[in-house]
Amino acid sequence: MTELVNLYDAKTQLSRLIDRAAAGEDIVIARAGKPIVRLVPVDDVSPRQPGLLKGLVVPDALFDPLPSDEQDLWE
Repeated sequence: MTELVNLYDAKTQLSRLIDRAAAGEDIVIARAGKPIVRLVPVDDVSPRQPGLLKGLVVPDALFDPLPSDEQDLWE
């Protein structure tokens, strides 16, 4: 069953609400009784893999100045 919690109450109980949402409860935060967000647990995130971009080559042309017509668009 979904529990609707007003924003003011959610601010004072955020840690408890997060624990409950992580445990599988459906928590919806409302402003003036109108639902605005739902607390949901984050899916398991795999750890970073160091060296994933190893060997990536940045071309020297990336650091060349822009042509004057393109540079004018940025000013």
